Amino acid sequence: MTIEPVAYFHSPLKEKFGIPRQSGLAPDLRGEVLFLEPFVAPEAVRGLEGFDYCWLIWGFSMNPSAPASLTVRPPRLGGNERVGVFASRSPFRPNPLGLSCVRIEAVRPGRIEVSGADLADGTPIYDVKPYVEYADSRQGVRSGFVDAAAWKPLEVEIPAAIAVILGPKAVTALSQVLSQDPRPQYQDDPGRQYGMAFGDYNVKFSVQSGKVFVHSLEKY
Repeated sequence: MTIEPVAYFHSPLKEKFGIPRQSGLAPDLRGEVLFLEPFVAPEAVRGLEGFDYCWLIWGFSMNPSAPASLTVRPPRLGGNERVGVFASRSPFRPNPLGLSCVRIEAVRPGRIEVSGADLADGTPIYDVKPYVEYADSRQGVRSGFVDAAAWKPLEVEIPAAIAVILGPKAVTALSQVLSQDPRPQYQDDPGRQYGMAFGDYNVKFSVQSGKVFVHSLEKY
């Protein structure tokens, strides 16, 4: 079977570094599903405006030659412990397909505006399906190692001068992204500065004592 993209994703996150590790972790992070022909026609999304969420089936396009392995190291376990590839949501998979549940903000001909996505800019979208609560929601279920591995978001400090440049909506989205600690889990160097592509800027930040400090913006 050969599959082709029906759309591409537009996001302020231009690189792998900084992408939330799951959808919904940065609920104010906005993006767009931009359809290709012939799916730009209004008929392709007719009725989708009646749903609050949808599923995106997409490709890990930034890992084109990533080796598939029987085991992977989830960040939730600190990047040191291995679990089976089918017991994880790792991008390193036999078939490089991702599945994300995102909130629908607006439906327009040729595009869907969404929030909470964990996709990079330019990600190919292979299918879109509406989220149906009675079938897709399960309450009180076990979540394997996720239940046992607590994950505490980091506090984020963004100087007022930088907040003015970004604007309130971008500041909220950036704070949510950084609070999830985009660093590799094996790195914990308080003196190290990291750079993350966000919109038109390279955001320079460091992490110390459970807090993210944004130092500067560099225009691309």
